[in-house]
Amino acid sequence: MAKVLLAEDDGRIAQFIRRGLEAEGYVVDVAGDGRDALALAQNSEYAIIILDRMLPGLDGLTLCQSLRKDGCASLVLMLTAKDSLQDKLDGLNGGADDYLTKPFAFDELIARMQALLRRGHSSPATGVLRVGDLVLNPADRSVKRGQRQIVLTAKEYALLSYLMSNAGQVISRSRLLNNVWSYNFEPGTKILDVYIRYLRKKIDDGEEHPLIHTMRGFGYRMAEEPPRTEARDSGTP
Repeated sequence: MAKVLLAEDDGRIAQFIRRGLEAEGYVVDVAGDGRDALALAQNSEYAIIILDRMLPGLDGLTLCQSLRKDGCASLVLMLTAKDSLQDKLDGLNGGADDYLTKPFAFDELIARMQALLRRGHSSPATGVLRVGDLVLNPADRSVKRGQRQIVLTAKEYALLSYLMSNAGQVISRSRLLNNVWSYNFEPGTKILDVYIRYLRKKIDDGEEHPLIHTMRGFGYRMAEEPPRTEARDSGTP
């Protein structure tokens, strides 16, 4: 069963989650301080890190960013009492794979973890992806367009990887949300539009031929040449 790092400073919550996870068969390490959690994550491999946003010593967002900078590939499920869209964007943009707002039902936590593990096991991690002069190398998670190196956050990388893995296809909004984000995001959410804008700014701005195309009413398509029905703006399809 998967090994889990639980970083939670509330002892009662930590004990409740730990007991529940161990009853489900998970192996659980617990840290009540951000610096302790960072040390554990740097010295052991975890399938999932359950990370409280408000940790003493080192806050959860900074901790997550540090882990991603160090190349940590563990799935990160961030727990927080903050539930605004901007808070969720900050967490996901900081490298978290999912975001669960307190208070939550334990069954939902388990469902989120299982969904993350399924996506993690099925994600394409072999073979260099190419669309035009854009190259994504899963071996070192590098992205280049021509001679230009592109730095992406964890979620931007996941979105780009999925688009490039399905190059030439029109991918619906719901399909992107289900495969790149947690199942709890509704099709009407603006988070996909935000991240498409992030990717366009990093990949297509200043380039003669854009690669990310909006298919109005359908979703998005990644290809060297835009289809005739492509939307002329970068807004929501």
